[in-house]
Amino acid sequence: MSSTTGVACPHCGWPDGAEPFQVLSAHHTAAGGTLWTRCACGSLQARVVDGHGTRVVSRGRPTPAGC
Repeated sequence: MSSTTGVACPHCGWPDGAEPFQVLSAHHTAAGGTLWTRCACGSLQARVVDGHGTRVVSRGRPTPAGC
């Protein structure tokens, strides 16, 4: 799996190539699909799944503690 944002979460180091900590939703597209996932640190991620594999294309900041 490759990533356009790096090889690991910049907030906690969870590898982008690992299974997402939590899958929030999955959507089929003409090119493959989109996964919205949450990292172990709480960061929201958009992952694109296509003929090239799966990659993180956008990543948010971790959620504040207690939210």
